[in-house]
Amino acid sequence: MNLSYWEIKNWFTNVDYTIVGSGIVGLHAALRLRERFPESKILMLEKGMLPQGASTKNAGFACFGSISEIVEDLKTHSEEEVIQLIQKRWSGLQLLRKNLGDQTIDYKPYGGYELFLNEDESAYQESLHKLPFINEIIKPIFKTEVFLKEFDRFNFRGIHEYLIFNPFEAQIDTGNMMQALLKQAISKDILILNLQTVTAFEENANGVNVALGDFSFNTRKLLFATNGFANQVIKQEVKPARAQVLITEPIPNLDIKGTFHIDKGYYYFRNIGDRILLGGGRNLDFQGETTTELGETELIQNRLEQLLKEVILPETEFKIEHRWSGIMGLGSSKNPIVSQLSDHVYCGVRMGGMGVAIGSLIGNELADLI
Repeated sequence: MNLSYWEIKNWFTNVDYTIVGSGIVGLHAALRLRERFPESKILMLEKGMLPQGASTKNAGFACFGSISEIVEDLKTHSEEEVIQLIQKRWSGLQLLRKNLGDQTIDYKPYGGYELFLNEDESAYQESLHKLPFINEIIKPIFKTEVFLKEFDRFNFRGIHEYLIFNPFEAQIDTGNMMQALLKQAISKDILILNLQTVTAFEENANGVNVALGDFSFNTRKLLFATNGFANQVIKQEVKPARAQVLITEPIPNLDIKGTFHIDKGYYYFRNIGDRILLGGGRNLDFQGETTTELGETELIQNRLEQLLKEVILPETEFKIEHRWSGIMGLGSSKNPIVSQLSDHVYCGVRMGGMGVAIGSLIGNELADLI
């Protein structure tokens, strides 16, 4: 880096807080730090041109888990843990709406649905069987029953008779969300530098020395909000998980509105106006999709197109306009990691594929560790 005196003075001198990652968690952490420490110097470092992980690459679901996802979570987490996770996701969504406003994030409360493919007989029967129990344990959060059986009115093909409807689910525009958060950060004198990769860091008596390639600077505190990329610099129990997505061209007279889940959340789709966005499929190749490399594979893209043709839009012509991928952060537990790693280093990572729901809360919790 060939930096001038002015650049070093204004961006890299007397830095109080450095946040690595400018996604939903990092930006909320920065805004919370500004609230708590009005006179501090806050610097954000982002490796991508835009937030590199999933904050602007997701599907824009304001959700807290489909019925079959919750059934699966109860097999690996305690009942209390699952209830706490749902409470945290729901509280995070309300905080996001409060902070940015429904109009800004284009919040559309169309509700969410889960479809069960004909071949998913066991998951279908198990979800129907567990539905009253799950409604009962989460009723204190929502004050009413959440999951309801409904007949398919969308003319999907190759699925079981009932959909499971959740009136508390909604769509948001995550591009608008991130742009609003970035505007807030800039308006509050938070410095953001893109295309910067932290290659190493070392604690010293005055804080942390942070290396950006062959250049380094000192910061009093260092916070990592890198989610799926966490293992690249800090050793935490977080595995990257790539999510592949496609979107159609506009479809005349599209009669699908809402957010939709298939196969324990491994597939998900929604309308964006008169287009269909569809993503998922990493369960077809867990090993290959445990990667921080952005890109698409023929195996998964072919399966997504097959679902569009055979299940979602069986009698409708469509064309794919665009494909992309994002990187999530997962682990053996769905509980996020919000931790002080040493005297001056902190992290808020492992969103478990629920960054939109919990990112605002985790950002606040990360900042509040200081």
